[in-house]
Amino acid sequence: MTLLHPGDQLDHYRVDRLVSNSGMANIFHGTDLRNERAVAIKVPHPEVKSDAALFDRFHREEEIGKTMDHPGVVKVLTDEDRSQEYMVMEWVEGRSLRKILDEQHSLGHELSIRLTLRILDALEYIHSHGVVHRDLKPENIIVDEHDNIKLIDFGIAANAKSRRLTFAKFSQMGTPDYISPEQVKGKRGDARSDLYALGVMLYEMLTAKVPFSGANPLLVMNDRLLNSPVPPREIDPTIPPQFQEVIYRALERDPRKRYPSAHDFAWDLKHPDRVGIAERPELHNWKERHTRRRKKILFYGMLILIPLVIFALLLYVARHS
Repeated sequence: MTLLHPGDQLDHYRVDRLVSNSGMANIFHGTDLRNERAVAIKVPHPEVKSDAALFDRFHREEEIGKTMDHPGVVKVLTDEDRSQEYMVMEWVEGRSLRKILDEQHSLGHELSIRLTLRILDALEYIHSHGVVHRDLKPENIIVDEHDNIKLIDFGIAANAKSRRLTFAKFSQMGTPDYISPEQVKGKRGDARSDLYALGVMLYEMLTAKVPFSGANPLLVMNDRLLNSPVPPREIDPTIPPQFQEVIYRALERDPRKRYPSAHDFAWDLKHPDRVGIAERPELHNWKERHTRRRKKILFYGMLILIPLVIFALLLYVARHS
């Protein structure tokens, strides 16, 4: 596979400029020479082809993208006449939600709810077609100047017909700040996992903080299994109690207690006056921080015992030799 440069031609497409370089692929702004339409061209790195899991991930994103037809989901264009491996997608104008959050921090109530509702509309569509994104995060949501959104990057998405993917087969099953508790435990995750991730993003859009933190990704994931987040209204008292309750419902640790669908999540946001406020222990015990202390004590205890056991074995051998 040759390195592409601006001005190069790739079958029916002209390469205009490099847009991003991810761990899996280069993404270029390009032009379809048959109709002068702007496109995004995603070219996998050479090492991806030699890694079965990564190559499967690349094709999974393409296969899912070809079946999607919704204004809130990036379209993958069908083009079988290709001289090498690459994917062509519609060109999406706008900025990632991550860049917007980095610049503006909290987005205010109105914009946060508007964006969340538009993301929920897109999620309702993909979920109704048996697709779960599984890596929903601000980096994977593009927002245009009219606050319309596009979901992108379906590389680790799953659909009803796909085979199960495990940690052994994939090194990435979501992003630590947004991954659901069930995914942390190694489960595949379903539509409710996407709703959990969106609950984290709504929390972040309203407060400029993520609900769970830690010094490294493992501690971030551990935090969501053991602790309650700071209540959003403790950070910003102007957040209506109904929106706080919606966030708590989306962030339920047990997926069975979470919103069952994007439609239900959206209904509460559209009808805040009909959202009942629960008396939640999380509103009071959030300052209590729990760690896996017993496991740590056992682990370090075993480390201490190892040299003692070795010494005892050496002593036994010495006495009986």
